[in-house]
Amino acid sequence: MGDAMNQPTVFDQFSMDGKVALVTGGTGFLGSAACRALAEAGASVVVASRSKDRAETAAASLPSAGAARHFGVQLDHLNEDSLDAGFDAAVKVAGQVDVLINNGQQGHALDLTDVTGEAFTKDLQNATGYFLLARRLHDHVVGRQVSGSIVMIGSMYGVVGSYPDAYEGICAASPVQYHALKGGIIHMTRHLAVYWANENVRVNCLSPGPFPSEKAPAEMVERLKTKSPMNRMGRPEELCGPLLLLASDAGSYITGQNLLVDGGWTAW
Repeated sequence: MGDAMNQPTVFDQFSMDGKVALVTGGTGFLGSAACRALAEAGASVVVASRSKDRAETAAASLPSAGAARHFGVQLDHLNEDSLDAGFDAAVKVAGQVDVLINNGQQGHALDLTDVTGEAFTKDLQNATGYFLLARRLHDHVVGRQVSGSIVMIGSMYGVVGSYPDAYEGICAASPVQYHALKGGIIHMTRHLAVYWANENVRVNCLSPGPFPSEKAPAEMVERLKTKSPMNRMGRPEELCGPLLLLASDAGSYITGQNLLVDGGWTAW
């Protein structure tokens, strides 16, 4: 053990001062909470969205701590050219990127009864985008000889199946391709983590449980509550602490893990 007087405090470990975080899907329901959490912790945040205007508006609304500055860039992670251009733009405006939050999600509201092969394949392409962006972050930080952190956004539905009765008679079932996608992202996290650990690049996955937006059917939400030990849905701010753990130096010895934030959903 080192001298306790010289060890960083808990607050030091969670601080994101001097770090730049790129958040894809940064204008969405959970992405907005992630951006705010990183900004509040002191990071400069690059908000990425398919709409540059939305991204810049969201970035302008974030709090700034110290010398932190926030930016908006256009990035469609389902388009490789846009993905590369967006990452390059982030590096150009912010000077560097140290943390990547792979949060963007595009999908079809089609379940196992009516999803087409084309739609299924298109939705799985989200995983391709996550990998390509992760590789860009890896190459960027290794080239700078600094550490990096990648947080994939998974889902409890990448670990367990959904309950048919939660959706029956209300809306389409939880999409089968979404379950395949999130399960793949969780395992990709493990694979990348073991290959990149010796280069000081950590890769983890944060898997939310039920965090429905206001657009979700109210009756479905009530049914979902009965499936949770806490008997309630998650609130966006409840993802912020776990996200910071994985993104910051507080999680410096954590890699290849899938952190479930699900109110105990997968515990029974």
